[in-house]
Amino acid sequence: MARVRLSVAERREELLRAAVEQIEARGAAAVRIADVAAALGVSNALVLYHFSTKEQLVAAAFAHAAEGDLGRLRRVLGRRATAERRLRAAVRWYAPTGQAKGWRLWIEAWAAGLRDPELRRVAVTLDREWKAALTSVIEEGVAAGEFSCADPAGAAWRLTAYLDGLAVQTTVYAGGLSRSAMLRWADEALARELGLPAPPGSQSSS
Repeated sequence: MARVRLSVAERREELLRAAVEQIEARGAAAVRIADVAAALGVSNALVLYHFSTKEQLVAAAFAHAAEGDLGRLRRVLGRRATAERRLRAAVRWYAPTGQAKGWRLWIEAWAAGLRDPELRRVAVTLDREWKAALTSVIEEGVAAGEFSCADPAGAAWRLTAYLDGLAVQTTVYAGGLSRSAMLRWADEALARELGLPAPPGSQSSS
């Protein structure tokens, strides 16, 4: 059966989805243009028509996946609810045991970005967008009197750094922490940063 003819945008989307799957399976360093082409049953030349180098393809695939998660985070933070409820929902979604799909890809990007300036640039830009989105809601909570936080930007950086560290531990060293412990720690970190009461069952509330 002949392949359906796709528009340029549709073909690019298809290639990016395939690249994400191959990067997750093989790693950013090992994946090849040929792997992505073979997964779709197309030629290497077609992939190179849309992405002139493997480095460009990997960076675009990472941006594609990360922007999907970023869009979801913005929807969570944009709900009609208090700043605290939105932040708690965002932290639970973003935490390593939540529904964010990109942790393995982020870790690949961090590692490969040490040697790939284009990938590093994309990762830095997206990371700043994550932090800016959290900072904005923390500032809203401070203005509304929900939080006691003198440095919303610093709190956003510390929260994401903490969750990123947990993600590395649970993704690379699977089986160490339970989901309930992970979420409890995330809630405790949020409470510390925003001057909220410690959640029930935490060490600081006992």
